[in-house]
Amino acid sequence: MDNPNHPSDQAPGAPIRSGIPEHGRIPKYYAVKAKVASLIDELGEGGLLPTERDLAVRYEVSRETVRQALRELLLEGRLRRQGRGTVVAGPKLEQPLSLASYTEGVRRQGRRPGRGLISLDRFPCPDALAPEVGVRRGEPVWHMERVLLADDERVGLESTYVSEARAPRLDKDFDPDSSFYAYLREELGITFGDADERIETVLATPREALLIGTPPALPMLLIHRISRDTAGRPLERVRTLYRGDRFSFTAHLGHQGQAQGQAQDQGQDQG
Repeated sequence: MDNPNHPSDQAPGAPIRSGIPEHGRIPKYYAVKAKVASLIDELGEGGLLPTERDLAVRYEVSRETVRQALRELLLEGRLRRQGRGTVVAGPKLEQPLSLASYTEGVRRQGRRPGRGLISLDRFPCPDALAPEVGVRRGEPVWHMERVLLADDERVGLESTYVSEARAPRLDKDFDPDSSFYAYLREELGITFGDADERIETVLATPREALLIGTPPALPMLLIHRISRDTAGRPLERVRTLYRGDRFSFTAHLGHQGQAQGQAQDQGQDQG
């Protein structure tokens, strides 16, 4: 028997059977969500979605059912609020999992990267941080916190830790709106060699949500990165929050030796 929801009939990467269980029983809001998703495809980026009341009438459901469907589509980044209305969001930013900088990743997609400085402080290094930035306990370490921007839209929050010995004039010579990697390479002659990254899903703290401009319930992608220079010496520790509705991450996988070589090549092109 032909099955219209067979995987062969669906777009690559889409949920199998459009997420509908084999028994066919689905929550009412999910059925509405699927219909609104089709409407999103018809409207295209920037298209204005009908009001909750209009959608409730169109699909013969309650406004609360529509509201739940729209809530999930907002969290997934398919929709975004604009004024008092809701519009179709653009595609997510694809950030490469490599030694390439945030600046490079955003520029590749034709967007304008930027950063807004929140704070730049110097403090004695605590025990837990010391091995990650290559100093002894109590030696001075910089902490730089910046909001990440794409075409002036706030999309993330980045905290960078680096020893003062590595960047002694960071507070005087560095433009906080520019690439920190480019500064290290071009001004200080420091080249990245490799890095370890860990990714997890979290909710932003109230302070983080306020700085990024999102509701606290919006899922975030949190990346921890510990970087080393070409000599294998610890260089920086970075904690970056990315909006889960605006970002996806990509990686090229290969044999271990091949992947390492590619990472080193990419490290030469950071900016």
